[in-house]
Amino acid sequence: MADHIKILKSNGTWTVRAGGAVLAETRNALELREGDHDAVIYIPRSDIAMAFLDKTDKTTHCPHKGDAHYFSVVTKSRTLENVAWSYEDPSEDVAEIKGHLAFYQLPEVAVEQI
Repeated sequence: MADHIKILKSNGTWTVRAGGAVLAETRNALELREGDHDAVIYIPRSDIAMAFLDKTDKTTHCPHKGDAHYFSVVTKSRTLENVAWSYEDPSEDVAEIKGHLAFYQLPEVAVEQI
């Protein structure tokens, strides 16, 4: 693993809420720490209500993790563009995050430990 990246099992229960709906709840979240950046919580895809998410055409590249693919969240009142991402085929160093999504912490999207 890249020396500056650490992936740990996150304790407790994590939820993701958007537009008044619970999109995810899990006790199997992973916490990715990269250098001095804030930790990012990755939620297993199997614990996410994927019916609320639409994959978009947006991609970005990280030299340590690989190519990120983005998702929008569709709520009753609007679509929150590109608020979640996943590394569909991550580099070997971070293979643990395959099958997981992360969400931006925004006023419209809450990622919380309960």
